[in-house]
Amino acid sequence: MTEVRTGWETVIGLEVHCELATETKMFCSCPNDFGAEPNTHVCPTCLGLPGSLPVLNERAVEFALRVGEALHCAVPTESIFHRKNYFYPDMPKNYQVSQYDEPVCGNGWLMIGDKRIGIERAHLEEDAGKTSHMGGGGGGRVHGAEHSLVDYNRAGVPLLEIVSKPDLRSPDEARAYVAELRSVLEAIGVSDVKMEEGSLRVDANISLRPAGSETLGTRAEIKNMNSLRSLARALEYEAERQAEVLESGGTVVQETRHWDEEAGRTHSLRSKEESHDYRYFPEPDLVPLQPSDEWRERVRAAMPELPSARKARLMEAWGISDVDASVLVATAGLADYAEAAVAAGGGASGRDVTNWVTGDLLAHLKESGRTPSALALPAAGLAELVKLVADGTLSRPLAKEVLSAALAGENGGSPAAIVAARGLAQVSDEGALAAAVQAVLDAHPAEVERYRAGDDKARKKLRGFFMGTVMAAMKGKGNPGVLNRLLDEALPG
Repeated sequence: MTEVRTGWETVIGLEVHCELATETKMFCSCPNDFGAEPNTHVCPTCLGLPGSLPVLNERAVEFALRVGEALHCAVPTESIFHRKNYFYPDMPKNYQVSQYDEPVCGNGWLMIGDKRIGIERAHLEEDAGKTSHMGGGGGGRVHGAEHSLVDYNRAGVPLLEIVSKPDLRSPDEARAYVAELRSVLEAIGVSDVKMEEGSLRVDANISLRPAGSETLGTRAEIKNMNSLRSLARALEYEAERQAEVLESGGTVVQETRHWDEEAGRTHSLRSKEESHDYRYFPEPDLVPLQPSDEWRERVRAAMPELPSARKARLMEAWGISDVDASVLVATAGLADYAEAAVAAGGGASGRDVTNWVTGDLLAHLKESGRTPSALALPAAGLAELVKLVADGTLSRPLAKEVLSAALAGENGGSPAAIVAARGLAQVSDEGALAAAVQAVLDAHPAEVERYRAGDDKARKKLRGFFMGTVMAAMKGKGNPGVLNRLLDEALPG
């Protein structure tokens, strides 16, 4: 990461827009599905046609209450919806039903490492449609485009906007915050959090102030960051840009800026609106939201284990590192898979399972694009593989070969069946191994003599040669532990 130049402190606050994984939209019964043909999931309500009335989605409220519990938020006895007025083609009513000064959740926090990041608010609202700017070499931006297309399938989809306090002090902290928040939202089942599909979108507010100052500087808002990497890069660029402006005697303008991923820079998009520009007023067609104590208690009782708690539990129970535990809980379904493998029995330890899961298995998931639940190798199969290595049936290299075959679906994904079918069982019989060692030494008398006369460096190199030759003769099936001991005994001192 590029640090902001000396003498300045970066102040960052994030607005995370989370599409809620409800079956229907926020105020109507249209399906909440991604990827349908444009303008096929629409109705008079989400198109804002005269006479249509909204009906609040109960499931969306429940999801908001889950988030409130996970982020330690205060949930008021009453919250209110407002109309946020603005005139863009993607908002067919010319206003967005949102929440303003009385949101459903507020004043919470999220830990990233040892630092607590404050949550200002989390409020429910409806999403806008999707506008695509076409032609003219505009690169998908409205400026320079020949025409624009609007798809209203997304209009009315339930959103929860989670607004942090300006407690973040670097692009790395911002990235860690979104990663942790994404893990939480996924763990509690409120969203699929797919940034590439727009299920999770982040707007960043960033300003600089002289180091040691308590006064906030003028902020710029950055949009169009569709990955954690984009978020960090955009913030790094913008911090440097603002530092250059301020050090040259200029003034940072409060505005919204667009992140250009290809160019690696931000561009001015429009002046930043204030709340009064939206002319908020209470939504007359919706009654105040008043979640009962009984409802909130049901939500609280059904909350799953949060990523931070799960990470701490696995570290203590399995003796794994912070890094490995973080990988397990940060990747969808990976911790479930690992725990299922350990629970399958057979003596597979949490540490051994973790080594396989965070190494070869995770590499396969990234390459194939699959999820753990879609693997041809079930969790019990991984436990079986770990046991085959532990009891000496397989060496680590042979186990990697078996893992690849199992992931490809060979023999139903059963490691034991693959070992039997391919004849891969490791040879541990000392008599057979000793004969193989002696045969190699007898076939290479010159190398044995050089070993006898050589220094430590030469001996180390020749010993590797002998070991590799024996393993090749045994087609990789020799037990390396036994072979190493037999070589030590057979080679001249």
